Amino acid sequence: MPVNEEEPTSTSRWRRGAPKRASMVPRQVVLGIDKTERGISFVAGAIALFLALLISPHLFKNSYVTDTLKPSKSNSCVSGYHLLNHLCSRTRLTHPSDWLPQFLEILIVGLAIVAFAWWRKRAGVAVGALFLGLALGTVGLPFLFLGGWLIIRALRLQKYGDATFRGSSAQAREQAKARRQEKRSPSTKSKTRTKTKSPTSSVAPSASKRYTPKQQPRKR
Repeated sequence: MPVNEEEPTSTSRWRRGAPKRASMVPRQVVLGIDKTERGISFVAGAIALFLALLISPHLFKNSYVTDTLKPSKSNSCVSGYHLLNHLCSRTRLTHPSDWLPQFLEILIVGLAIVAFAWWRKRAGVAVGALFLGLALGTVGLPFLFLGGWLIIRALRLQKYGDATFRGSSAQAREQAKARRQEKRSPSTKSKTRTKTKSPTSSVAPSASKRYTPKQQPRKR
């Protein structure tokens, strides 16, 4: 008996994986950076090196730093802090070894950002900027914005072929319009399904050879 081939279900398609959407631009363009991105990356690297320069004096001698905290609701400070100008502050002495890890971190990542910008490597600049932004906290917000900005522009290039907001928005509208037109137009593809039926042979029952005599009617 022939067995019909099963049609691929949604689960089997998901297991095989959906076909990847082709990039609108070559891979080298997505992974590289343009003139504007390169200039901003150089500025970010220069800022990182400037921050390392500001920290460098602390590497040669002991220095005093001031820590500040917000006072509690009762306008009081924790132990070791003194209330000054509506802020809790304290002055502490630091050793050069306390500043060395942060100095090396900013210096190395800043040099890496400059180097990757020189080589036009988007991934290197973005990762370095995000790492430095997370390490510096509030001071590192510009680096976080730079890393996120580079990643967003790469996604726009890959999907729409234009890294700018205006250009990618126009391409998105055109693609949405083309998809709507495809849905409205009748499909030209026809699917043929063959259904096979198993042959069934009907055999007539043989006549019974047994003789049954007629019954006599009863006399009343």
